[in-house]
Amino acid sequence: MTVHLEVAEGVGTLRLDRPPMNALDVAVQERIRELAEEATRRDDVRAVVLYGGEKVFAAGADIKEMRAMDHAAMVLRARGLQDSFTAVARIPKPVVAAVTGYALGGGCELALCADYRIAADNAKLGQPEILLGLIPGAGGTQRLPRLIGPAKAKDLIFTGRQVKADEALAIGLVDRVVPAADVYTEAHAWAAKLAQGPAIALRAAKESIDTGLEAGLDIGLTVERTWFAGLFATEDRERGMRSFVEEGPGKAKFR
Repeated sequence: MTVHLEVAEGVGTLRLDRPPMNALDVAVQERIRELAEEATRRDDVRAVVLYGGEKVFAAGADIKEMRAMDHAAMVLRARGLQDSFTAVARIPKPVVAAVTGYALGGGCELALCADYRIAADNAKLGQPEILLGLIPGAGGTQRLPRLIGPAKAKDLIFTGRQVKADEALAIGLVDRVVPAADVYTEAHAWAAKLAQGPAIALRAAKESIDTGLEAGLDIGLTVERTWFAGLFATEDRERGMRSFVEEGPGKAKFR
């Protein structure tokens, strides 16, 4: 298999495994979609790490495969490409990308589907599709400007240039930079901490934020208040408030 889902202690690691560069061909895209949907369904997966291994996250699409496609073939495939990545973005649980080495093109777009990005100090990210006479097709023109703003996104997409980890951190493309040897450990620790949190409330928070960003303030506020009120029916809410009153803040143990 070119992609694996490994689960331990509430954390599911979605691991790309197509050496040497984790090129994202159609088979890999479909496997990502399948495992993202599996991670969504499984109760034992409470947070997810996206990981490509110690050397590279994903260097982009399989150019040889894409070159063989004509317009008609890509019309049929483009929706499937987007859907495979959207399945990751729609995982209703905290998702962190552990970015090592190159995250280019589709690799960068996959990282954009995470809620949080931890990058190695030697990482390089970018959307080089323009250098092929193309534009990003797996969500880059939409998710990148929502994350870093339209001007910075246009700079990266128009020029196709790669950014090193320090610049990626400065423009908000990644959220933390750590030594390369520590990337997965730090990402797993982030996910493991949240895996111990209130699962329904975390789902509510993610859906409220994402829906508001996509659909606008009024709809976002409606989703927020609906979830807010609904959480008063959960055991986690009772457990959290009882612990706060009896033991002080931050000591609740959630199921």
